[in-house]
Amino acid sequence: MNENVRPETMKRIETREQAEAFINEQVEAIRKQVGDGKVLLALSGGVDSSVVAALLIKAIGDQLTCIHVNHGLMRKGESQQVIDVFKEQLGANLIFIDATDRFLDKLAGVSDPETKRKIIGKEFIDVFAEEANKLSDIKFLGQGTIYPDILESDGVKSHHNVGGLPEDLDFELVEPVKLLFKDEVRQVGEALGLPLSMVYRQPFPGPGLGVRCTGAITRDRLEALREADAILREEFEKAGLAKTVWQYFVIVPDFKSTGITDGKRTFEWPAVIRAVNTKDAMSAAIERVDWDLLEKITDRITKEVSGINRVLYDLTPKPSATIEWE
Repeated sequence: MNENVRPETMKRIETREQAEAFINEQVEAIRKQVGDGKVLLALSGGVDSSVVAALLIKAIGDQLTCIHVNHGLMRKGESQQVIDVFKEQLGANLIFIDATDRFLDKLAGVSDPETKRKIIGKEFIDVFAEEANKLSDIKFLGQGTIYPDILESDGVKSHHNVGGLPEDLDFELVEPVKLLFKDEVRQVGEALGLPLSMVYRQPFPGPGLGVRCTGAITRDRLEALREADAILREEFEKAGLAKTVWQYFVIVPDFKSTGITDGKRTFEWPAVIRAVNTKDAMSAAIERVDWDLLEKITDRITKEVSGINRVLYDLTPKPSATIEWE
């Protein structure tokens, strides 16, 4: 039987008790597989890698080394949350690499979306490989592969969905959640005690804000995007939409429009809000956000974020649009 095929007899994880039973089973399985070996994990801060990290810490403690690479395209506060949760609270061996300048320098002047993705993917691989090669006696690679990844691909999940690992990094894979669906992974994350903001983290593309800062990325527009997106997320959380809307985010496109700020004419970027609901990401419907909430978000973004003078709401479902703009 293919070990990547979910057994028909496997019950879905729907309760806290089932999640705890799964955790106990996986802790034993991890210890049996790894023994006294060392495991390396690329920890993005996303749901899947975070749950795998917490499982591995519970199972093998300091035999695990996590590498978190900040490519400068994370949402506001995300890298700090990874440090706070895994290094400060869980005591993980965490290597934090701030590679912001390295990534943004490579992306300077690049406007083609696919080229941007390839640059981000290759640079991540290079950074990860450099750090991995500094470590000794690593035999295993932890991965946040989940069951939909197996159904959609060959069963090996590329980190951040932007590229595979270098051929010279020859590790045995440790994939404790590979037979779970996303909602089950979240159940396990809650049972492991991870923060709900991490467990219910919004789906986030591999290239991060790089595909929401459309066209050639500039540091000032990227920062405006990060701040506007943080306002949107804060207001959706307050309004109780964080768990009911599948994905919501801001795009700051590479063009400007005229506006008026403090009685003076401006020529600044628009911020575009996108909020969608979907079951399988193959199609998506637009969330009908309350008008008063949209007005509040618009007021905050135009007053609090430097460089933005206009806020738009994307009303286009998928199809004809894709969920992301790039």
